[in-house]
Amino acid sequence: MEQNKSGEQKSLIKVRHLTKYYGKRLAVDNISFDIGKGEIVGLLGPNAAGKSTTMRILTGFMMPTKGDTFIADYNMVSNSLEGRKHIGYMPESVPLYTDMTVREYLDFFARLRGVARDRARKRINEVVTLCGLEEYVDTVIGKLSRGYKQRVGWRRRSSTNRRF
Repeated sequence: MEQNKSGEQKSLIKVRHLTKYYGKRLAVDNISFDIGKGEIVGLLGPNAAGKSTTMRILTGFMMPTKGDTFIADYNMVSNSLEGRKHIGYMPESVPLYTDMTVREYLDFFARLRGVARDRARKRINEVVTLCGLEEYVDTVIGKLSRGYKQRVGWRRRSSTNRRF
C-alpha cells in the first residue's frame, strides 16, 4: 500500500463500522476493511449476505444506516460526487445500449466522462486490444455473446482511467 507522510500505509478504499438496515432487517453488520492500491479483492458469501448492498454503499448509490466509507479519501456520505469520479462499478448484468457498436458505445461514455476526443480514441484502441475485442469493435452490441457484452461493459469503465 502507498504510505502517507507519517509512514502509515494509505488505503484507497476505507470502510469503517458499515451497517445497513432495511427497516428492521439487518443487511450489513458493522464491517470494516481497507483496500490499498493494486490490491484485488472479492466479496464472497451466500445469498442475502450483504455483498450487493456493500457495493451499492461503496459506490454512493445507497447510504449506510451507520458507519463511513471513503473512496480516495472522499467520504461517500458527505461527498459522494467527488468519490464517484474515482471509481467504476460494473454490476453482474451489464446495462448496455445494444443498438450501438462497441466503438460507438465506448466513445459515447468516454465523452460523457469528459475525455477529449483524441484521448478517447487512443484509450478505446488500447482497451479494445487489451480485452481482445478488435474483431468486434464495429459489431452492434446486441449481436454479441453475454461474455463479450461483459467485456464491453468492463472496457467502458476502463476507457475513462478510473482509479478503482
